[in-house]
Amino acid sequence: MPERTEYAAGTPSFVDLASTDVAASKHFYGEVFGWDFHDEPTPQGGTYSTAMKSGKAVAGLMAQPPMMAEQGMPSAWSTYVTVDNCDDCVARAEAAGGSVMMPAMDVMEAGRMAVVADSTGAACCVWEPKASIGSEVVNEHGSWTWAALMTNDQPQASQFYSSVFGWDAKAEQMANGADVTMFTLDGAPVASANDVAMAGEGVPNHWHNYFAVDDCDGCLAAVKAAGGTVHMEPMDMPPGRMATVGDSTGAVFSIIQLNPDFDPTA
Repeated sequence: MPERTEYAAGTPSFVDLASTDVAASKHFYGEVFGWDFHDEPTPQGGTYSTAMKSGKAVAGLMAQPPMMAEQGMPSAWSTYVTVDNCDDCVARAEAAGGSVMMPAMDVMEAGRMAVVADSTGAACCVWEPKASIGSEVVNEHGSWTWAALMTNDQPQASQFYSSVFGWDAKAEQMANGADVTMFTLDGAPVASANDVAMAGEGVPNHWHNYFAVDDCDGCLAAVKAAGGTVHMEPMDMPPGRMATVGDSTGAVFSIIQLNPDFDPTA
């Protein structure tokens, strides 16, 4: 179902964008996905914007932290995974060979979060929900649908996420010969892992996010019209027709027109 009221612990549940130009990002995603934005001041003095679709939260948006800006980094999407206890999860991440990029902290009444890097260096966010569960709509046009880990060591990453989130991992080979790992939780698919080399030379290990669209080719035209760029032209895959793009500030993500006949558990 597209609407969600809760997520089981260990399930990816939210994405947000750290942008080099918040106004430009709002314009881009408003044009491409039809998002509206609800702005709230933060205790640190900034503003956090929740992207809304039909009155439901679908993603987040904030200004890029100064440290990222000083390093000249482009805008980037982050992936959040729901947990029962943020502090305990951070401890498990460190014990599994990961590192803490941002210690556990309360996000007003919304929840408690931390940012950790896995044992291959890819960063993800840990989310202990309170007032906010994360994305209230998924898997339909203009909402988040999937996260894929891009890494140079799938076996090592699999061990890490098994220890931290309780994921089971199954290594597979695609028709084109590429290695892929499917992560499941209690038998249900929750994420996947691919070779980071697919993302281009010199790209570091990271989490890559997919957004569902009704028409991949039509959405691609909207991306271009809004000032975005195309990194991978549309191609048909078992899950659906997909393309990889960059928004008007450089954040990379994928869009996918989901195949209604595709069964990820098959």
